[in-house]
Amino acid sequence: MRETLKDSLNRYFVTGLSMLLFLLATGENSLAVTCSPTPWDEIGPFYRPNAPERSSIGTGYLLSGTVRSAADCRPLHNVRIEIWQAGPDGTYADDHRATLFSDRSGRYRLRTSVPPPYGRRPPHIHILVDAKGFEGLITQHYPKKGKKRATFDLVLEPEKQEEGKTRNPLGQ
Repeated sequence: MRETLKDSLNRYFVTGLSMLLFLLATGENSLAVTCSPTPWDEIGPFYRPNAPERSSIGTGYLLSGTVRSAADCRPLHNVRIEIWQAGPDGTYADDHRATLFSDRSGRYRLRTSVPPPYGRRPPHIHILVDAKGFEGLITQHYPKKGKKRATFDLVLEPEKQEEGKTRNPLGQ
């Protein structure tokens, strides 16, 4: 007897549904969601702690994103984010430093200018992220030429619990 396309689809649907119900009933969590952690990048020689709290340090470029946990992709709120970058004249100064915090949905938003390249370095924005219960993160965002905005999610790894180990925001 020849199976029709409708019969074949019904069989696959029932099999898939049965597998899903089995996984849920046994408490098997093989469908767990994870996010890849944001890669580390160099801190550079111009970091200074305690940047002023503000969400604007220039005009013409909007950097935004969501801070998330690498364990389950959930948004993280009230995460401290420090930003520093070269100003239009190519120097690092207080005018181009900021501290901001992610909102209740884990989102952050910075209005800035595109930093100029200097030396052999392409335009870049330094970012330091610190959240209780998570490893510190130092990374950089590299604006794409001609773009006026970018989304750059910051994905943090849960802190590793090692006896006697304390961590500061620099990940040390």
